[in-house]
Amino acid sequence: MMTKYRKTYTTKANFMLHGGDYNPDQWLDRPDILADDIKLMKLAHTNTFSIGIFAWAALEPEEGVYKFEWLDEIFNNIHGMGGRVILATPSGARPAWMSQKYPEVLRVNAARVKQLHGGRHNHCFTSEVYREKTQKMNRLLAERYGNHPALLMWHISNEYGGECHCENCQHAFRSWLKEKYNNDLKSLNDAWWGPFWSHTYNEWSQIESPSPIGENMVHGLNLDWRRFVTDQTISFFENEIVPIKELTPNIPITTNFMADTHELIPFQALDYSKFAKHLDVISWDAYPAWHNNWESTADLAMRVGFIDDLYRSLKQQPFLLMESTPSAVNWHNVNKAKRPGMHLLASMQMVAHGSDSVLYFQWRKSRGSSEKFHGAVVDHDNSSENRVFKDVAQVGQTLEKLSDVVGTNRPSDVAILYDWESNWALNDAQGFGLETKRYPQTLVDHYRTFWEQDIPVDVITKEQDFSNYKLLIVPMLYLVSEETIARLKTFVAGGGRLVMTYITGLVNEQDLTYLGGWHKDLQEMFGMKPVETDTLYPSDRNYVSYRSKVYELKDYATVIELDTANAEGQYKIDFYAETPAVTSHEYEKGKTYYIGGRLEDEFHRDFYKELIDELALKPVVSIKHEKGVSVQVRQAPEHDYIFVMNFTEKKQPIVMEDQVTDLVTGEALTGELTLEKYEVRILEKAKK
Repeated sequence: MMTKYRKTYTTKANFMLHGGDYNPDQWLDRPDILADDIKLMKLAHTNTFSIGIFAWAALEPEEGVYKFEWLDEIFNNIHGMGGRVILATPSGARPAWMSQKYPEVLRVNAARVKQLHGGRHNHCFTSEVYREKTQKMNRLLAERYGNHPALLMWHISNEYGGECHCENCQHAFRSWLKEKYNNDLKSLNDAWWGPFWSHTYNEWSQIESPSPIGENMVHGLNLDWRRFVTDQTISFFENEIVPIKELTPNIPITTNFMADTHELIPFQALDYSKFAKHLDVISWDAYPAWHNNWESTADLAMRVGFIDDLYRSLKQQPFLLMESTPSAVNWHNVNKAKRPGMHLLASMQMVAHGSDSVLYFQWRKSRGSSEKFHGAVVDHDNSSENRVFKDVAQVGQTLEKLSDVVGTNRPSDVAILYDWESNWALNDAQGFGLETKRYPQTLVDHYRTFWEQDIPVDVITKEQDFSNYKLLIVPMLYLVSEETIARLKTFVAGGGRLVMTYITGLVNEQDLTYLGGWHKDLQEMFGMKPVETDTLYPSDRNYVSYRSKVYELKDYATVIELDTANAEGQYKIDFYAETPAVTSHEYEKGKTYYIGGRLEDEFHRDFYKELIDELALKPVVSIKHEKGVSVQVRQAPEHDYIFVMNFTEKKQPIVMEDQVTDLVTGEALTGELTLEKYEVRILEKAKK
């Protein structure tokens, strides 16, 4: 069969991983609890556990005094039950003795205030002491457990994030800048537009990281600082894994990525497109606010699908769900429990979009401190009879029947381009609507139609190959380098279809505007140029006529000057009434489209439906259903694995054209079927 259907195994396990973060170090004085854990793990149909994430104080209670015996026992107990261990390095939280003896490991915030010991992730990534201490600990762990048969994967630190502004970091930042600008201050001043407000530097030592009590208005500085923070975080990570790579070269390495805000957008503080290159496997921690009061269940599921497809696309292989909750969290504004059926549905959605695991934070609830009410498999009642535990066991039983799905992928003809650097630069821009930029959310709006139509989408970054796609969608890419423009031009010239929107291509990679207006290569490709962006108040509305229908516009409208492009839609009101709002243009073998304003979802549905039909984009499997039902497919050389999911609060009919087999029940199905509220059916169909 075609190479694109080839399986990619991210670990040596050929089964779905089920389990999660296990913190036996909190219960070392309760051997009865630890014994119960092993019994309950079996009852929950779990098989894989992340251990040691915050265990440094238990592993090294005093400097140079190591206690691994408890971890030896945990390893052996999990191995004895047939389980696997994802072993964490404990750098996410230091013991107090280290902060006391080596205060340089503590962060300094942007206001130049030294932080106290406490919380977690409160460490300087530049600190030589902390780098030495973490590497020494990791070497001991690799030496002791590297050959243990239960070891499946390394979990490096936990949820990397944050930044430090200490003197060591200032020195490192200046060194990073010297390397980037070839030790030439003039090049730096040019890139940062130094004459603005007399911000020209004549010595490297004058440069400081952005600060609320200093400089924070030089956009080039801000952008380079964010790049440095990503690179310095990766440098710390690379330092951590030196002994691990040396001693366990065949054990895969991951660290857990995150999402941001209640809207579940990609994590903003680090450029994961860079970080991904240093990992063997992408994993991430997913905590959607199911059953919230600001969006439908289907809308939230669509957002989850988008970020899943982004993290899967970073390495074009299956990812791992490293953390999730079987019930509620403890840090949303309202921590609502999952309703019956939602845990299985939400878990299977992750698998449907490419995860080869369902793992939880946490296995057992803490007895005290800030996470004692965060959801867990085992509650304070220590019971296997409560609703949540039974939900987890159901997920485990289901995953046990999905081993054939492991390693399969989701080939796509459609890609949406997401860029962390452009998002940083746009958010920093003092223009447009400060509350309405919403770059990640806008990409999700363009993703919606394909999710509703069951057409797979890759969410890719600017460095990835465009040539495999028929359609590339690039909304609001504010920052675009000439290199990226050239790659887009090659894509269209070769026959690709390219969609761009308002607020795209305004600045280069230094956050400097392109002089002379829109870049000449973009003008050539699109046969037009945007000449003005109108920013609307939240209550303002305009309208666009397109294909004999009228659609609502809010937030942004681009005034367009046509050259050789075709006007496909027009504004209805304001000083640019009857001027182009949507354009198309044939360029060499391909075609470009420009959407000038932020239009309602119905426009996206109609606009993209035309492209879907023209490009013969089809779902992998044809299943008729109503809105709110999602059909996602993972493909193997001989079979398709179909996840039919009801993200609504009512029964939903579906109609299957082909005969399929239910992987859970084993029954053969065809024709009409009714899905209950929150129900998921997992089907297998042989390829023709």
